[in-house]
Amino acid sequence: MVNTVTKVIVAGAAGRMGGRILTLIQGDDRMELVGAVEQEGHPLVGTDVGAYLGLGETGVVLGDDLTECIEQGDVVIDFSSHTASVEHLRTAAEHNKAIVIGSTGLTPDEIAQVADISRGTRCVLAPNMSVGVNVMFKILKDVAGILGDGYDVEIVEAHHNQKKDAPSGTAVKMAQIIAQALDRDIEKAGVYGRRGMVGARPQTEIGVHAVRAGDIVGEHTVVFGGMGERLEFTHRAHSRDNFARGAIRAALWVTGRGNGLYDMQDVLGLKD
Repeated sequence: MVNTVTKVIVAGAAGRMGGRILTLIQGDDRMELVGAVEQEGHPLVGTDVGAYLGLGETGVVLGDDLTECIEQGDVVIDFSSHTASVEHLRTAAEHNKAIVIGSTGLTPDEIAQVADISRGTRCVLAPNMSVGVNVMFKILKDVAGILGDGYDVEIVEAHHNQKKDAPSGTAVKMAQIIAQALDRDIEKAGVYGRRGMVGARPQTEIGVHAVRAGDIVGEHTVVFGGMGERLEFTHRAHSRDNFARGAIRAALWVTGRGNGLYDMQDVLGLKD
């Protein structure tokens, strides 16, 4: 049996996540790095990616246009920005290439665009690529369904002080999952922080709170508070490598799929 090597392009390659993905790909014999992309004007464009990562020369030079290297790859792993990711998906679809998108902060319109464009290619879109977080997604759905309306739900997330979007995409996904399990509309039930004389807490609220401090990689806690007891579920990321490994797992998985929009629940086989 011949072992095939998946050829990968990384978008957002000079960012925190991009750097970890590039490093892990270099040590993975199932994959070959064939391209790396950043936004136009980035100071590292034109530099060998191994040079700025301390990996030695790789032969892959950081570019600023996905169209220039897209034909060389089988799959794009994209951790750029919500606006750039939509355009990268469009490019991938035009060239019949698979893509994994881990960018957060996508607007409802952008998510709709992703769903539409994905009809023409293979796309994994997930706000969090961590295996542990995606197991937590499944657990939260089951727990919310069991506890029902008798427990108040509060979500607290914490990230580093450079994170641009709030609340995190992971917290938003958790709120959506819980709202669906409780048959609530998150657009009406979601409360994002509280201040002042807000009055007694309505039973149907789902509170979501964001903390930004230091170099926190990512923490998410969901509290189900009842009378006389509470349940708390917490995921703490110790490094970005767990997100990077999840993205790599998704990239290897999606290349063999049919056209459509997938998430990490599909990748991990956690769908009911």
